[in-house]
Amino acid sequence: MADFLTSTHRAKWIFSSQELKEKYKAANQRARQMLEKYGATRVEVDIDGSLSYPEPQNEAKAEKHSRAKPLKTEEEHLIRAFYEFKIQDVCDAFKFPRKIQATALIYFKRFYLQWSVMEHHPKDIMLTCIYTACKAEENHVSAEELGKGIEQSHQMILNNEMIVLQSLGFDLIVYAPYRSLEGFVNDMEDYMCATDEQRQSLMVLLETAKIEADKTMLTEAPLLFSPGQLALAALRRSNQVHGVLDFERYLRSILSRQQPVHTISELTTALNNIDIAVSKLATPTASDMKHIDRKLKSCRDPSSHDKSKKRKHRSKESPSQLQNMA
Repeated sequence: MADFLTSTHRAKWIFSSQELKEKYKAANQRARQMLEKYGATRVEVDIDGSLSYPEPQNEAKAEKHSRAKPLKTEEEHLIRAFYEFKIQDVCDAFKFPRKIQATALIYFKRFYLQWSVMEHHPKDIMLTCIYTACKAEENHVSAEELGKGIEQSHQMILNNEMIVLQSLGFDLIVYAPYRSLEGFVNDMEDYMCATDEQRQSLMVLLETAKIEADKTMLTEAPLLFSPGQLALAALRRSNQVHGVLDFERYLRSILSRQQPVHTISELTTALNNIDIAVSKLATPTASDMKHIDRKLKSCRDPSSHDKSKKRKHRSKESPSQLQNMA
């Protein structure tokens, strides 16, 4: 973990819960102000990273278009969560290693600390985060191949690359819990003076812990805790299933062999908080997203809101009224 301790990941990208709330609120508030001023929130991105904002609306135009309602911070959270699950789906479809999946998720999370989903659609940013993660982890997949695989424009992936890099502060080296998982399991072998049978049990423990870490990566925990803490929490949950060792005793052993930054009480509290985040994890469904997606479209493109209202109005007219209009 020495690399992590001196990394930009630790110095710049680990926050308190309150700091995260403030960042999400600030991004949401900026998008709300943009909607008020411009009547739309969509930010167009060119391939060089330059941004184009909507033209300010005059009063007559603002009256013509009914004002779209901005997303609440809770709705933004739900739509981000939906696309984080999509990142895992896309990475699974391409059979990318877990490290690429984790890196893409961390990039995505960091991006939306700077921006609202009302400004940059998560569907677009999600793909650019995966593309950038592949490049950072030296598992190169072309934008054309990625776009073709999921029937999306590769040009959109490339157009968003610079704004993603800028929003990440060009901090592309990230630390996921998976390497720490393997390190801790190797340490457990020595700690237990493991027999062959126990080594097999530890391998089973590791595989379950990887699945638990996958769940953790879908929460806000990677923005709140170190990868070592994420790994220990995943191993502890796995051990609750397999019962391979006395986990609290093992934690005390780790602390006794290091110059610990945290006490056992502080470490246990951190692991408990990670477990709470995982226990609250729920997969947003397409049905959940329908209303939010409609609001998002109307924020980004007010004309779609007006067209939707016209369609609803027409559908309420009687057949005779429709016939008269023909």
